[in-house]
Amino acid sequence: MVRLSPLFTPPASHTDIATLRSDASKRLLVVDDEDAIRNALTRYLRTRGFEVENAASGAAALSILGEERFTLMLCDVRMPGMTGLDVLRRALSDDPDLAVVMLTAVNDAITATEALARGAYDYLVKPVELPHLQGTLERALHKRTLVLEQRRVEQVIRDEVASRTKELEHEQDALKSLTVSVAETLINAMEAKSIYLRGHSQRVAELGASIADSMSLDADTVEAVRLAGHLHDVGKIGIREEVLNKPGKLTAEEYAHVQDHVRIGMEILAPLKHLGIVLDYIHDHHEHVDGTGYPRQLSGQAISIGGRILCAADTFDALTSRRAYREPLSPQATVEYLAQNAGTLLDPAVYEVLRGVVRHRKSLVFIDDANRFSSG
Repeated sequence: MVRLSPLFTPPASHTDIATLRSDASKRLLVVDDEDAIRNALTRYLRTRGFEVENAASGAAALSILGEERFTLMLCDVRMPGMTGLDVLRRALSDDPDLAVVMLTAVNDAITATEALARGAYDYLVKPVELPHLQGTLERALHKRTLVLEQRRVEQVIRDEVASRTKELEHEQDALKSLTVSVAETLINAMEAKSIYLRGHSQRVAELGASIADSMSLDADTVEAVRLAGHLHDVGKIGIREEVLNKPGKLTAEEYAHVQDHVRIGMEILAPLKHLGIVLDYIHDHHEHVDGTGYPRQLSGQAISIGGRILCAADTFDALTSRRAYREPLSPQATVEYLAQNAGTLLDPAVYEVLRGVVRHRKSLVFIDDANRFSSG
């Protein structure tokens, strides 16, 4: 039974009760199959400021919880039909914010542990002093308030982090766009000085992206290849014009000077850390699968996939473009010539895709030379 405490306070006035009942945060459901206990608890707790409803069974309790919202539930453990633990599980499943205190006549440590593990805030054993019961319910209510406030703060933090992250991503995208535009301006300025290089970076970018797409690489990788293609020759801004436009064979010193454009390009682009894997692709675009390329003499799979693709696209465009020292090859003649270099200069798998792109004219590359494929 529930023992009344000497500290029991007489019922509050009707005005006080009306005021207290307006506090929706203290809505309490008392669940107990014993009428005397349930009614006594209901009367007492109403005088202590709680807005109380009661239920005589677990099924009745769940029915009420399905129709009304409560902040607290005081639930007996041992009831016929549905036990208090079953009520606890189902009630918290429907309303995880409900603060539950279990009440039982049996001091069973195992049951108490299970109740707490299932989400009960506390576990009381009958007979219980009413002031102690009130204090337990008040603490449960306070704990619930703290949990909800913590959850609210955490959500505010998550929202703020998400908002700031979005802002940073937007700023990063804007910075990336700006820096890429600056780099492309340098490239365009360089290519404008040479009729032989004009449009080369654009064509390599689009052909490289077409190869990457035909290899079923993910969209981010395709875009990274395209961007790397646009920027791959930025280092040629540091190469002497007389060397770039020389009509004859380069000397060893001149060839080494041209090779230096990769190092110069990486020095220009290295501060742009947000380019990520694009920098690796640019660094690798003159590496050969047999290890004879430059600047690091990488071979095979040690060369990034973007580097292997750009090597093929760059070589194809160079051979199909007019140079000071030779006429351009047709696309078909270029593909046949490059077949001899698959496995040495080019990755064989990348070469096969390049050949398919050229054969089916799938590339978007030759926007400034619509007739480039006409002889192929």
